[in-house]
Amino acid sequence: MTSKPRITIVDEHDEIIGYKERGTLKKEDIYRVSALWITDSRGRILLARRHRTKSHHPRKWGPAVAGTVDEGETYEENIIKEAEEELGLKGIRPIKGQKIWVDDEYRYFTQWCTLTIDRGIDQFTIQENEVEEIKWYSPEELRKGFKSVLKSSCRR
Repeated sequence: MTSKPRITIVDEHDEIIGYKERGTLKKEDIYRVSALWITDSRGRILLARRHRTKSHHPRKWGPAVAGTVDEGETYEENIIKEAEEELGLKGIRPIKGQKIWVDDEYRYFTQWCTLTIDRGIDQFTIQENEVEEIKWYSPEELRKGFKSVLKSSCRR
């Protein structure tokens, strides 16, 4: 029987202080996340809708790929593994971007990466227990979507 990978736990300076089994994190625990923004040569952005069964942000749209860093992985190794698992992308070389600190419902560091790839939606192989759907969006579509969300939230 193989044990599940453990999540890397870090301090406020992103230094590793330990590891925990998935599902055992406490509010004070800080962990690592890697995330990948994928664009194409036309400037479109690939977004993914998280699966309805996910404990964190089910059915929410977000970056094309994201994952929690496991014991023994770097941020970069994790995002390459997640891109292959979630979208079927092999041999990618993402570009490392900004790392941000998030302290809201959960506490974590996110290492952002970017990748430009020209591929139709049907050329991705999504991991159905992680991702419900993916879609290319133009920057204009995203701006319009955000404006409508802002308008509806201001009416409440």
